[in-house]
Amino acid sequence: MARITIVTSHPTLSQGGHLVIAQALERALREAGHEAEVLYTPEARFGALASSYWTTWRSDVRQVHSGRPVDQVISIRFPSYAVRHLQHTCWLNHRMREYYDRWVPFKRSLSYRNGLKESVRRQVVQACDRYLLTRQVDRMFAQSKTIQKRLAKWGGVSSKVLCPPPPQRQYRSDGYENYLFVVSRLTPLKRIGLIIEALNQPETAGVRCLIAGDGEERDALRMQIEQLGMTDRVKLLGRLSEAELLGYLSRCRAVCFPPLAEDYGFVTVEAFASKKAVITCYDSGGPAELVEHGVNGVVCSPTAAALAVGIEALMDNKNLAERYGSAGHDVARALSWEGVVARLVVS
Repeated sequence: MARITIVTSHPTLSQGGHLVIAQALERALREAGHEAEVLYTPEARFGALASSYWTTWRSDVRQVHSGRPVDQVISIRFPSYAVRHLQHTCWLNHRMREYYDRWVPFKRSLSYRNGLKESVRRQVVQACDRYLLTRQVDRMFAQSKTIQKRLAKWGGVSSKVLCPPPPQRQYRSDGYENYLFVVSRLTPLKRIGLIIEALNQPETAGVRCLIAGDGEERDALRMQIEQLGMTDRVKLLGRLSEAELLGYLSRCRAVCFPPLAEDYGFVTVEAFASKKAVITCYDSGGPAELVEHGVNGVVCSPTAAALAVGIEALMDNKNLAERYGSAGHDVARALSWEGVVARLVVS
């Protein structure tokens, strides 16, 4: 059995999906008989980003505290893939998106002077990433086709797709009650405001929706709900415990998750593991790869009107929601941590 270090960056006071992936992988490796531990490297952004790359590059991951050698390193995201090891596998969640697929809207938000500075930093970071991912990484996996395409487009980095399974939780289905469930960080890219707009359409009049999660848009979303007069049927639940999350997933009619160009999105596979259909959009990235329209969910245009039609289809038809949810469960079952370990670990 191997001694393996999982390396991922850890933004201060953040609980992103990459942390869930790292912890789930650690558990899967241990259950397979390996020694495994997660190493969290610093993540600074923009002007301080270089220091994060340098600190990570200088980190000694060649041996554990006892002096025994580490057999393999598995990195997850920027700048954790800057670590150096003779057996380095990268299972990429994402690079710094503001310097890649989110560059245009990011630059648009900057002053002329700051735009020039960030343009230079972007070139430097892209050059560093290209070198690290092609010269210091031995095997390259992307967690979705969306990530794989970005790697190829920016940097010409080739990779194989390996989708993360749902985290090892006690998923179940306790029925299909009359509420739509949303679980996400409340940030602009998750487009929770679009869901609220969709719930204000004629097709969704009366649809009850529970929104779990926290983030920078919480107050704005609360105000939007109040202004639209939907406080009686659209509720912000805040951050949930694992038991609460699994409970809401187990009982909802369907899950709505329409982010913009999501890297992967655990929400989709967690909904599927709970036998729940997912409503998403064509431009949602990872979720749109897993959701097959008319089979295990609804894939629609990213407009309030189109989303409302998709929501109505499942909220008005319990049997359809159950059938789609069952098909989604088949997708979740096909993704296993045993399979991930078999592909990531060097024999």
